[in-house]
Amino acid sequence: MKAAFRWVALFLRLSRPHFLLGGFLLYGLGGAVAYHLGLSVDPGLYAIGQALVTTTQLMTHFLNEYYDAPVDQRNPNRSLLTGGSGALGPTGLPRTTALYAAIGCLTLAASLASLLLVEGRASLIAWIVLLLGFLGAFSYNAPPLSLISTGYGEVVSSIVVAGLVPTFAFALQAGRLERLLLLTLAPLVALHFAMLLAFELPDFGSDAEGGKRTLTVRLGCMTAMRLHDLAIITAAIALVAAIASGVPTRVGLGALIVLPLGLAQLWQTRRLRLGFPPRWRTLTLFALVLFGLTAYLELVGFLLA
Repeated sequence: MKAAFRWVALFLRLSRPHFLLGGFLLYGLGGAVAYHLGLSVDPGLYAIGQALVTTTQLMTHFLNEYYDAPVDQRNPNRSLLTGGSGALGPTGLPRTTALYAAIGCLTLAASLASLLLVEGRASLIAWIVLLLGFLGAFSYNAPPLSLISTGYGEVVSSIVVAGLVPTFAFALQAGRLERLLLLTLAPLVALHFAMLLAFELPDFGSDAEGGKRTLTVRLGCMTAMRLHDLAIITAAIALVAAIASGVPTRVGLGALIVLPLGLAQLWQTRRLRLGFPPRWRTLTLFALVLFGLTAYLELVGFLLA
C-alpha cells in the first residue's frame, strides 16, 4: 500500500499539474474573446477542445521529462518551475514511465480528435490551428526535430502555448479568425517567451554540461537576459498598440496593471548582469506571475467588457 501511494505521488509529480492551469487559462481566453464578440459558446465543443489541449499538454510534459531526464538529474537548481520534476531516476520512477505516459496521452488525444471529426462541427481553420499546435508541442523535445536544441524551440513554444491554444478555442466556436484575437495575443506571446528564458537561466550550467542546447545555452546568459528584457518591453509596446487599435479599454488597461512586475523583472536581470547573487526562485516566480496575471486580466476584461 505504501509503495503504491509513493508511485502515485511520484507520477503526480511527474505530471506537473500546476502547469496545466495555464492551458485552462489560455484556452478560456480564446473562449472569452468569442463570448465578447457575441458568439454562442457551445459547452460540448468547448469541453472537447479543452480536453484536447490538456492531453496534448500532458503529452508534452511527459516527453520533456523523458528526453531531459539525464540532464535534469544533475541539476542543482531544481525548483517547482525549473529543472524538471525530479520524479525520474534511481530513487524514483523508471525513465520509461514518462514515455509510456506520453504514448497514453497521445492515444487519448487522437481519440478526442476522432470524436471532434465524427461530430463534424469544427471548421477547417480550427483543424489547421490544432494540427500546427500539435506538431509544435510534439516536436519541442522529441526527434527528429527536437526544436529545443535548435534555438527555435522557445519561440515555437511561445507561439503554440500563448498564441495557438487561445486561437484554437476561438476558432472552434467562431469558425474563423479575428484581428482582435491577434492584438490580444501578441503581448502574451512576448511575455511567454520572456518567461521561458527566465526559466532557463537557473538551468544554464547543467544544460550546458549535459549538452542540452537551449537558446540560453546558445546565446550565453548575458545575451539571453537582454533578450528577456527586450521581450518584456515588446509586450508592453504591443499592449499599448492593442489599446490604440481597438482592443477594449478594460482589457488593455487591466493588463497594463502588471507593468510594475515587468519593471521588477528588468531590475532583477540588471542586477544579475552587474554580478549580484542570483535569486532564481524570485526571478522565475515573477516571470510566471507576469505572464499568468496578464492572461487572466485579459480574460476577465473580455468577460466584463
